[in-house]
Amino acid sequence: MEKDDLSLLAGMREKERKKLNSKGIFTITQLSFTFRPRRHPKRFKEKREKYHHSLKAFAIREKKIHIVGRPELQIEGTPVYLDVEGLPDRDFYYLIGMRVRNGDSVMQHSPWADEQEDEESIWKEFLRILSGIPNPALICYGRYETTFIRTMFGRYGELSQDSPIKNALSSPINLLTFIYGRVYFPVPSNGLKEIAGYYGFRWSNPVASGAHAIVWREMWEASGNMQEKEKLICYNAEDCEALYVVAQKVLNLQCRQPGAEVANENDIVDINKLKREHLFGFKRNNFIIPGLDIINKAAYWDYQRERVYLKTNRAMKRSLTKSPKPSKALAPNKIIDCQRPNACPKCHSTKFYPNAKLSKTAIDLKLTRHGIKRFIVRYLYKQYLCRNCGKTFLTDAKCLPPSNYGYDLMAYSLYQGIELRLPMQIVETSLNRLFGLNITVGTATRIKQNAAKSYEKTSNDILAKLCNGSLLHADETKISVRGADWFVWIFANMEEVAYICTETREGGHVQTLLKDFRGVLVSDFYAAYDGINCRQQKCLIHLIRDINDALYKHPYDEGLKRMAEGFTNVMRPIIETVDRFGLKHYFLKKHLSSVDRYYQKLSRFGLTTEIAIKIKERLEKNRDKLFTFLEYDGIPWNNNNAEHAVKPFAMLRHIIKGITSGNGLRDYLILLSICETCKYKGLDFLDFLRSGEKDIDAYAIRRRKK
Repeated sequence: MEKDDLSLLAGMREKERKKLNSKGIFTITQLSFTFRPRRHPKRFKEKREKYHHSLKAFAIREKKIHIVGRPELQIEGTPVYLDVEGLPDRDFYYLIGMRVRNGDSVMQHSPWADEQEDEESIWKEFLRILSGIPNPALICYGRYETTFIRTMFGRYGELSQDSPIKNALSSPINLLTFIYGRVYFPVPSNGLKEIAGYYGFRWSNPVASGAHAIVWREMWEASGNMQEKEKLICYNAEDCEALYVVAQKVLNLQCRQPGAEVANENDIVDINKLKREHLFGFKRNNFIIPGLDIINKAAYWDYQRERVYLKTNRAMKRSLTKSPKPSKALAPNKIIDCQRPNACPKCHSTKFYPNAKLSKTAIDLKLTRHGIKRFIVRYLYKQYLCRNCGKTFLTDAKCLPPSNYGYDLMAYSLYQGIELRLPMQIVETSLNRLFGLNITVGTATRIKQNAAKSYEKTSNDILAKLCNGSLLHADETKISVRGADWFVWIFANMEEVAYICTETREGGHVQTLLKDFRGVLVSDFYAAYDGINCRQQKCLIHLIRDINDALYKHPYDEGLKRMAEGFTNVMRPIIETVDRFGLKHYFLKKHLSSVDRYYQKLSRFGLTTEIAIKIKERLEKNRDKLFTFLEYDGIPWNNNNAEHAVKPFAMLRHIIKGITSGNGLRDYLILLSICETCKYKGLDFLDFLRSGEKDIDAYAIRRRKK
């Protein structure tokens, strides 16, 4: 192409083109470098991939066909390639082109209407020809032909249900639907002329197009020149032939095998086999000569250590082949001999005797002011047999620990996994290495699961307190759970934080949760929050940033600039008052009049640009939610509390995303809610876990009394 402008890409809207221009992308070549191959998620396997202009630009730059997935074109029966010519302004169809291919024979039919009254006759002729074809399958390109069939049925009646051609007419094959979003040809548009031209097909009249066909028809009607009519019939027949060429190529693409009929196997690229380039990561070299690849693999560290150095260095051979040492039993720091029970738990007889000696070891840590050390307690107890009833029973369960791991060890494990955001496998490795333990894989995860069950009521109490308070900050963010997108909702005030998760971003769950909330809800502009029946304060930081971005993108929009300056003049005195007196209604209420004056001026602004009108509508729509903080004490004008609470989860998400399950995520969120609430209240999360307390407020009171 001589020209490389984005306007050449058919289907790209002006709004999208302007957005790319604002990023410095003006040409197809520039756009092509923004394409990044991505793996199609399994959960969207049945969902069709959307159309990517960047991939179309990439195909044009590479001059290769790029395939996304696999086109599922199936033609059962005798293919009939259909192309219709008409005059849209008169709603008149005058030429029906049909190319019938049966084996090696090809037949072209071109029913023609001289007058609009002849339209019904060519429709009937079309039906007659179609009825003579065994098991016909209509193939068209675009919606014009499908619209034509529906229109003809509406004008001249439907076919009977037992008609042999009823099925072909009710479900024609639109070839464009199998190409769009699946096959990217290295041409600017998905037009039939461009794609057929890529395969070498040429029209006898190079300038022929749909617009020219309308002109030729008008010229024929005005002059009756048969040359114009022949030109139209020839153009229509060549369209049918081009449709046949493209259909065959698409069929070849989807069943592509070695030796299949394609122009060049190297000109076809499967997107699923493209690897995304990571500029700053490690990657393997691709060698053109296979022998170089074999030589390169021989230099890998593992290969040399296990195959080369092993044969060269005896010391290394001993270190690599040395069998692992068997784990030793941990020596106890303390031994507790459990007391003999008073009576048989079944018959209450005192006549019983020990018949087996047992022991249980509890692994714990001792946290002191200056360090941490391992502490092992061994419990010695016996199994007893009752002489009276024959029941076998053990020592009183109260004497034995409920778990093999002590409170401090479990608290330390949770502290590392939740507050320090270490992967559970790393937590286990750390405990084993630093304290000489033999903790098995999965132990830290089980500790987390048990702790989440134990502290679930604590987390629910935090959430209930938030929902019954006078102020609530809300935000949401996304996380990948086993390949599916889940959403985590964050609720916070000045002292508590709670996290919950849902499988979708729909607001039904949150609206149900907050149906009885009667305080002030501070949030962003997500529409789900609008369905909550309470006073609301929208985050003005979001609004200010959006206005600032609009000013950057439209620096010469005077209406937008005037509107932004007016909003700034309203906000600056308010912020000065907040800095001086805090969030107190007594001092803030004086600014309500300046807000009213600004909105009166806003209604008189003569704005013409799309972006300015959009921001004005946003200001007017949310008028009752932008300055609510002026009417109450202690209501912030931004959503920083919730956004600050998002950060700990974002760091945790970096560790657990993709690998965690839904239940695992809920366990993490229960413990993270407690961890962050402790921080907001000035408490230490590790100390709270070690205390065994389940009520954070009760623990805080007890700490203050000390």
